[in-house]
Amino acid sequence: MEIDELSRHITDTYAGVRVAEHAGDLFFLYDPDGDLPPQRQMPFVTIVTGDHYDTASQLDRDGAYRVNIGLTKAGYAELIGQSTVDDHTPRDRIMPHPEYAGQHWVCVVAPGERTADTVRKLIADAYEFAARKHTNRR
Repeated sequence: MEIDELSRHITDTYAGVRVAEHAGDLFFLYDPDGDLPPQRQMPFVTIVTGDHYDTASQLDRDGAYRVNIGLTKAGYAELIGQSTVDDHTPRDRIMPHPEYAGQHWVCVVAPGERTADTVRKLIADAYEFAARKHTNRR
Protein backbone atom coordinates (compact mmCIF):
# COMPACT_ATOMS: atom_id res chain seq x y z
CA MET A 1 0.00 0.00 0.00
CA GLU A 2 1.57 3.26 -1.13
CA ILE A 3 1.05 6.66 0.51
CA ASP A 4 -0.74 8.14 -2.52
CA GLU A 5 -3.05 5.13 -2.75
CA LEU A 6 -3.93 5.34 0.93
CA SER A 7 -4.45 9.11 0.80
CA ARG A 8 -6.75 8.79 -2.24
CA HIS A 9 -8.67 6.01 -0.52
CA ILE A 10 -9.39 8.24 2.47
CA THR A 11 -10.31 11.38 0.52
CA ASP A 12 -12.35 9.54 -2.13
CA THR A 13 -14.22 7.30 0.32
CA TYR A 14 -15.10 9.64 3.17
CA ALA A 15 -17.04 12.88 2.90
CA GLY A 16 -16.07 15.96 4.88
CA VAL A 17 -12.38 15.10 5.12
CA ARG A 18 -9.79 17.86 4.92
CA VAL A 19 -6.10 17.07 4.53
CA ALA A 20 -3.45 19.21 6.16
CA GLU A 21 0.16 18.72 5.12
CA HIS A 22 3.34 19.57 6.98
CA ALA A 23 6.89 18.50 6.10
CA GLY A 24 5.55 15.76 3.81
CA ASP A 25 3.27 14.36 6.52
CA LEU A 26 -0.50 14.15 6.00
CA PHE A 27 -3.14 14.84 8.64
CA PHE A 28 -6.72 13.77 7.86
CA LEU A 29 -9.36 15.78 9.72
CA TYR A 30 -13.11 15.48 9.74
CA ASP A 31 -14.17 19.05 8.95
CA PRO A 32 -17.27 18.93 6.74
CA ASP A 33 -17.86 22.68 6.88
CA GLY A 34 -14.20 23.67 6.68
CA ASP A 35 -14.55 25.84 9.75
CA LEU A 36 -12.94 23.98 12.65
CA PRO A 37 -10.92 26.35 14.84
CA PRO A 38 -7.27 25.33 15.30
CA GLN A 39 -7.81 24.05 18.85
CA ARG A 40 -10.39 21.53 17.56
CA GLN A 41 -8.41 20.27 14.57
CA MET A 42 -7.61 16.74 15.68
CA PRO A 43 -6.82 14.28 12.90
CA PHE A 44 -8.34 10.81 12.92
CA VAL A 45 -5.56 9.42 10.71
CA THR A 46 -2.04 10.63 9.99
CA ILE A 47 0.61 9.45 7.58
CA VAL A 48 4.07 10.31 8.84
CA THR A 49 6.95 10.12 6.37
CA GLY A 50 9.95 10.88 8.55
CA ASP A 51 11.30 11.06 12.07
CA HIS A 52 9.85 14.54 12.63
CA TYR A 53 8.01 13.74 15.86
CA ASP A 54 9.68 10.61 17.22
CA THR A 55 12.29 8.09 16.08
CA ALA A 56 10.63 4.93 17.39
CA SER A 57 9.78 3.59 13.92
CA GLN A 58 13.03 4.69 12.26
CA LEU A 59 11.23 6.24 9.32
CA ASP A 60 14.50 7.38 7.79
CA ARG A 61 14.77 3.91 6.21
CA ASP A 62 14.07 3.38 2.52
CA GLY A 63 10.35 3.33 1.86
CA ALA A 64 9.33 3.52 5.51
CA TYR A 65 6.34 5.60 6.57
CA ARG A 66 3.86 5.15 9.38
CA VAL A 67 0.08 5.27 9.35
CA ASN A 68 -1.39 6.33 12.69
CA ILE A 69 -5.06 5.74 13.44
CA GLY A 70 -7.11 7.05 16.36
CA LEU A 71 -9.64 4.55 17.68
CA THR A 72 -12.34 4.45 20.29
CA LYS A 73 -11.35 3.05 23.66
CA ALA A 74 -13.42 -0.07 22.97
CA GLY A 75 -12.00 -0.49 19.47
CA TYR A 76 -8.46 -0.15 20.75
CA ALA A 77 -9.08 -2.62 23.58
CA GLU A 78 -10.56 -5.15 21.18
CA LEU A 79 -7.64 -4.87 18.77
CA ILE A 80 -4.66 -4.35 21.08
CA GLY A 81 -5.86 -5.26 24.56
CA GLN A 82 -3.08 -4.77 27.10
CA SER A 83 -0.32 -5.48 24.58
CA THR A 84 2.82 -3.42 24.65
CA VAL A 85 5.52 -3.25 22.01
CA ASP A 86 9.17 -2.42 22.49
CA ASP A 87 10.12 -2.40 18.81
CA HIS A 88 8.08 -0.13 16.53
CA THR A 89 10.20 -0.74 13.42
CA PRO A 90 8.62 -3.87 11.85
CA ARG A 91 6.72 -3.23 8.65
CA ASP A 92 3.18 -4.36 7.91
CA ARG A 93 2.27 -4.99 11.56
CA ILE A 94 -0.48 -3.30 13.58
CA MET A 95 0.79 -2.16 16.96
CA PRO A 96 0.15 0.41 19.66
CA HIS A 97 1.39 3.88 18.71
CA PRO A 98 4.80 4.57 20.28
CA GLU A 99 3.68 7.87 21.84
CA TYR A 100 -0.13 7.93 21.78
CA ALA A 101 -1.21 4.39 22.69
CA GLY A 102 -2.66 5.84 25.90
CA GLN A 103 -5.02 7.92 23.75
CA HIS A 104 -6.04 4.74 21.85
CA TRP A 105 -3.93 5.25 18.72
CA VAL A 106 -2.47 2.39 16.71
CA CYS A 107 0.13 2.47 13.97
CA VAL A 108 1.45 0.46 11.05
CA VAL A 109 4.81 1.01 9.39
CA ALA A 110 4.44 0.59 5.61
CA PRO A 111 1.16 -1.32 5.57
CA GLY A 112 1.21 -4.14 3.06
CA GLU A 113 -0.69 -7.24 2.05
CA ARG A 114 -0.98 -8.61 5.59
CA THR A 115 -2.54 -5.48 7.13
CA ALA A 116 -4.16 -3.58 4.23
CA ASP A 117 -7.73 -4.79 4.84
CA THR A 118 -7.49 -4.20 8.58
CA VAL A 119 -6.00 -0.73 8.04
CA ARG A 120 -8.93 0.20 5.77
CA LYS A 121 -11.41 -1.08 8.38
CA LEU A 122 -9.67 0.83 11.17
CA ILE A 123 -9.69 4.01 9.07
CA ALA A 124 -13.44 3.56 8.57
CA ASP A 125 -13.90 3.13 12.33
CA ALA A 126 -11.75 6.20 13.05
CA TYR A 127 -13.70 8.26 10.51
CA GLU A 128 -17.04 7.24 12.03
CA PHE A 129 -15.74 8.13 15.49
CA ALA A 130 -14.49 11.53 14.28
CA ALA A 131 -17.82 12.26 12.59
CA ARG A 132 -19.74 11.25 15.71
CA LYS A 133 -17.57 13.52 17.91
CA HIS A 134 -18.08 16.39 15.47
CA THR A 135 -21.86 15.92 15.48
CA ASN A 136 -21.94 15.68 19.29
CA ARG A 137 -20.03 18.96 19.62
CA ARG A 138 -22.45 20.78 17.29
